[in-house]
Amino acid sequence: MIKIYHNPKCRKSREGLAYIRSKTKNIVIREYLKDLLTSDELDEIILKSGLKPIAFVRKQEEIFKRELKGRNFTDDEWKRIILEHPKLLVRPVVVGKYKAVLAQPAGKVDEVLK
Repeated sequence: MIKIYHNPKCRKSREGLAYIRSKTKNIVIREYLKDLLTSDELDEIILKSGLKPIAFVRKQEEIFKRELKGRNFTDDEWKRIILEHPKLLVRPVVVGKYKAVLAQPAGKVDEVLK
């Protein structure tokens, strides 16, 4: 079973979902803007990816440019920021049993399917 944190309005997220569907039918689609991301989910994503929380921040978002760019935050502060502003989460994020990836490009999903 793999889970995709998905925003249907995002082209890259739709591409990632289409790619996953071409590989497996065992998918959980998590529209994290409708049903907000939990702290435990974010912790799982970060742990399984091996990345720092800042790697999951969309730097092209207006709130980032206006309020966050150039500022230093701890990992815990970045997690709090992502949870408070879920639009900042890079998408799609794909999580498998042992690994999580930022599925950009969509072929990165293969790392989770191994």
